Amino acid sequence: MTKRAYVVNLSGEEQKKLQKICSTGKTAARSIRRAQILLWADENRNEGKLKDTEIAERLHIHTNTVHLVRKVFAEQGLQAALERKKRLTPPNPPKVTGELEAKIIALSCSEPPTGKSRWTLRLLADKAVELQYIDSLSYDTVDRILKKGELKPHLRKCWCIPPQQNAAFVAAMEDVLEVYHEPYDVNCPVICMDEKPFQLLNEVRQPIPMKPAKPLREDSEYERNGTCSIFIFTEPLVGWRHVEVRNQRTRMEWAEQVRALLDVHYPQAPKIKLVMDNLNTHSVASLYHAFDPETALRLAKRLEIHYTPKHGSWLNIAEIELSVMTRQCLGRRIPSITELSDELSAWEQSRNQIQKGVDWQFTTKDARIKLKRLYPQFKD
Repeated sequence: MTKRAYVVNLSGEEQKKLQKICSTGKTAARSIRRAQILLWADENRNEGKLKDTEIAERLHIHTNTVHLVRKVFAEQGLQAALERKKRLTPPNPPKVTGELEAKIIALSCSEPPTGKSRWTLRLLADKAVELQYIDSLSYDTVDRILKKGELKPHLRKCWCIPPQQNAAFVAAMEDVLEVYHEPYDVNCPVICMDEKPFQLLNEVRQPIPMKPAKPLREDSEYERNGTCSIFIFTEPLVGWRHVEVRNQRTRMEWAEQVRALLDVHYPQAPKIKLVMDNLNTHSVASLYHAFDPETALRLAKRLEIHYTPKHGSWLNIAEIELSVMTRQCLGRRIPSITELSDELSAWEQSRNQIQKGVDWQFTTKDARIKLKRLYPQFKD
């Protein structure tokens, strides 16, 4: 019988320490496994020592691992057998440093090369190598860097960007915000107005209905039937809105919509505060262009117009209603003005029944804090 090269003889204190490591489970799994190897390999074990092959079979490990633990225990002691071997040489420095990440981020925020509409992961990786930031770089690494910085160079978002320190913008913004902050007055309601162009499209081929595991399928070809304009009026505090479809968006259409608002929908209101964008057709002059002077003056006297600032259409609550209407009703092909009017009428009736209003929270005080950069620098 061959004699073992490395014998494990545990003292009573060492046995208790190893048993505690195995029973508590608060130590690293690697140390627990090595403690089990030493306990089963102990020559002083009451139940009898186990062969290396038996220990390896019980722990589902290789016999070489059992042999290695025996060797470390015999040569360096119990603590060395339980702990991971310390690295004698310093680890290799990371390839992706903070400096490289900063350069990649700066590169992604710069203009893309000529002939490219945007930066891609592969384009950024190749450019970093070309600029000698690093010898080689994968696009997966670039992806991790951009995600870490929450950067998305593949996305573009349309946004109203006002000029810096613009007194005209601030004056119109605070005027609209003060109107929104006023309490409800039945004799002078606040009405927001906006309009939206819409393209009429007809199906060339009948869509295939939805089936289990298959969505509705429509042909990419369609027939253009012209365009029209959608006018919307809304009273946010009441939860009322009215939608009208017209062939065009001219002074005549706007004037007719305003007369219907005053004479049909709010005939008893002495005055209406009308909030809208500052377009060329949105003026009292359009009333005189469309009607006789007496009618135009009568309508103008009942209007108190408040314009949203240029590049500040987000201040118009009617845009919120337009966004909801687009998502809920217009996400499809509609071939004619008649059908569009019917669909919008049904949407308007349904939304008015639930009296869904808009709870506007942004105030003048908030604007002076969050949009401070837009205010001109005041000097005493």
